[in-house]
Amino acid sequence: MENVIITIARQYGSGGKTLGKALAKNMGINCYDRELMRLASDESGIAEGMFGAADEKLKKSPLLRITKNVYQGQLIPPDDDDFTSSDNLFNYQAKIIKQLAEAESCVIIGRCADYVLKDKKNVVSVFVHAPKDYCMKLAKERLGYPDKEVEKYIARTDKYRAEYYKYHTGNTWYDARNYDLCLDSSKLTQDEAIAVIKDYIKTRFH
Repeated sequence: MENVIITIARQYGSGGKTLGKALAKNMGINCYDRELMRLASDESGIAEGMFGAADEKLKKSPLLRITKNVYQGQLIPPDDDDFTSSDNLFNYQAKIIKQLAEAESCVIIGRCADYVLKDKKNVVSVFVHAPKDYCMKLAKERLGYPDKEVEKYIARTDKYRAEYYKYHTGNTWYDARNYDLCLDSSKLTQDEAIAVIKDYIKTRFH
């Protein structure tokens, strides 16, 4: 069987990132999350810090809410004034995602990877979600904030993820039609969720 790439989109506090890393370990493959920034930096020659800074800048920008720049596979050349723009930083991360998908089986967290790889047949896209109380509990354990602050943080993070996804894909982040599997992490143990994904892969690519 050719490479299988599992993309993970997730609500904050659902445990989707943890699930993705555990799935990768279980399958003996790599998991890519923030490592994509380092690889994109190596590929483009743009400082890695600029990728993280672009994310922070976008969180405060109204552009995500009022416009779209749907990814079409393009790269802006180094001699262009927009070479280090947030759009081109996304383009380079998308390029890395495509290269990884060609080179190996792996798990990729976030970064609209499901959309970037939408034309590839060997991709399994997963959206991990959970009820508010469940997300609150996990997020509070991680953040250590009071309940009201945790609630605001979750809402702000998920709002940014939804706007980021809409901006780069033109689609709705939490629309089940964008994914192969949607899993409620509150109803499955981590091992059970891994088994569901692996069973799906086995059935689909047998």
